[in-house]
Formats: sequence, structure tokens, C-alpha cells
Amino acid sequence: MKKSNDLLIQSVAKIAVVIILTFAVNLFVSGHHFPGGGFIGGLTFASAIILLFLAFDIESVRKNIPVDFKVLAAVGVLISVLTGVGGMVYGEEFLTQAFGYFQLPIFGKTELATAVIFDIGVALAVIGTALTIIMTIGDDR
Repeated sequence: MKKSNDLLIQSVAKIAVVIILTFAVNLFVSGHHFPGGGFIGGLTFASAIILLFLAFDIESVRKNIPVDFKVLAAVGVLISVLTGVGGMVYGEEFLTQAFGYFQLPIFGKTELATAVIFDIGVALAVIGTALTIIMTIGDDR
């Protein structure tokens, strides 16, 4: 591991990553009623991590984010498939969405839907797959 003097790019990357992650969460959350959702939110999240790979080195980022992205992708696919099968348990078609309104302490009346669980699975699958591909391409081992 070489010592780098890229202080400017690393400082800007730290700020940009926070902005990108905030935008990724916004895309994910708004995806139920507006354009966005698990796929584009996951890609945006992965792009923030990729920016860290570019500004720092892959080993430093791996040390600070000790996640096996292959497992993350598999868990995401499993969540998405189980969400789809959930409707079939109740005699509905695959990927039938269920939703309801609940009174939550801080948020008040809030809609909760199984589509959000499906989107979480999609986001995890996209993040895991994208970062596995990038780490495989950029790996020096």
C-alpha cells in the first residue's frame, strides 16, 4: 500500500459521498410514489462507494466497510423473492403488493407497503452486484 498525497481529492470525496448517499436515500424513499426506487437508489449508493474506491484505495475502503458484497447481493435477491412469494402464501399472485396505513409515533399516519421491502431487496442486490464487479475488476491480487 503506497502513501498518497491526494489530500484535496480525498477531502472533496468525503463531502461528495455524503451528498451522494443523501441523494441515494431520497431516490429510494421517493420511489414508491415518484420516479426512483430500489434499483436507481442502489446504483447511486454504489456510486458513492466507488468514489471512495477512487479517492482512497480499495483495501482501505474494504477495511472500513467490512461487508462481503456477494453475500449482500444474495441477501437482496432472497428478500425480493420472498416478498414476491409472500403474496402467494395468501392465495394471491406472485409479487402482489399489500399496504396499509398505520399511526406511527413520530411520523403520524404513514403508509407501509410490501413494495418497500421488495425495493430494499432490489437495492441490496444492485449494491452488492455493482460493488462486486468493480472490486473484481480493480483487484490487484
